[in-house]
Amino acid sequence: MTRQLTRIARVFPRRTNATPTDALAFTDAPGLFPPEVDEVHISVAFTWDMPEAERLAREWSVLGVPVLIGGPGTGQAGGDFTPGLYLKPGYVITSRGCHNRCWFCSVWKREGDLHELPITEGWNVLDDNLLACSEEHIRAVFAMLKRQPQKAEFTGGLEAKLLKPWHVELLKELKPLRLFFAYDTPDDLEPLIEAGKLLDNGPLRRGSHEQRCYVLVGHPKDTFDAAEQRLGETWRAGFFPMAMLWRDDHGRYNLEWRRFQRVWNRAAIVCTKLKELAEVTQ
Repeated sequence: MTRQLTRIARVFPRRTNATPTDALAFTDAPGLFPPEVDEVHISVAFTWDMPEAERLAREWSVLGVPVLIGGPGTGQAGGDFTPGLYLKPGYVITSRGCHNRCWFCSVWKREGDLHELPITEGWNVLDDNLLACSEEHIRAVFAMLKRQPQKAEFTGGLEAKLLKPWHVELLKELKPLRLFFAYDTPDDLEPLIEAGKLLDNGPLRRGSHEQRCYVLVGHPKDTFDAAEQRLGETWRAGFFPMAMLWRDDHGRYNLEWRRFQRVWNRAAIVCTKLKELAEVTQ
């Protein structure tokens, strides 16, 4: 019979907005007064954090309890979602995997094709591709979101080409805080434009900070001019553009692209840039 674990220390190589903050969540070595726990779980979100995760595993091994390394950064599939365990309360995952096979994305390699999970409570949806789920599942997720104490956010992203009028009706009823889409490859543009048209009657103002789209920049063969063109296209489609920096499997990136991405992630500067682009295209 498997022993029930009651106390698990979760250790994270880096702190993000989603990192839990309870008494058994850590981002460093156990210190002089380590907690009494049954196991230690090192949770790795990014592949480039593996060296730090291995260092932390060595540090925590002094407790004499099992120390396990897991998380998406290891390439392991996620399984069912437990609220508050590896993500801060409020964050929720109701499905994993994706039917797409994007060259720059590890989700389909790690999680396989899309599969629905039992729906738990939360308001910040991190699903890999929620709109690829069945209608029954999506409606159940929206029903769950409507009873939450905070407005919903879809920071995991929504796929523009899958957006349908009935999705927009659900969003209008829900009145979410933010929506996130993505413009990763050239064939994303036309679906993004169509999604922008559907959302003209949606819950958020066209082109507002709350209706965002992340634009992948800095990948091989990309140029600054081409990236700015895509960011402008995103805005004209009805979404506030935010640059998302491409990294290789080791987390490496070009410093010039990093500077470019930082500029295009500051809302005030983005507004100025968009105004400049509008004047050029007039």
